[in-house]
Amino acid sequence: MLKIKVVEGESIDRAIKRYKRKHRNVKQLKEVRDRKHHTKKSVKKREKMKKAQYKEQYLRKDREL
Repeated sequence: MLKIKVVEGESIDRAIKRYKRKHRNVKQLKEVRDRKHHTKKSVKKREKMKKAQYKEQYLRKDREL
């Protein structure tokens, strides 16, 4: 469970924003969704390769500019 300390004088909205950011960075929700259904190792590997290829293309475009 994630915990955040609300600093004295800090608005609740700001504290909620910090909580949401922390929650997103920890990737807790993604892990919960991934564990709902079993995915084969080969599928995970394929997705990982696809993601790596996309990143490489993106970085290559950046270098050319």
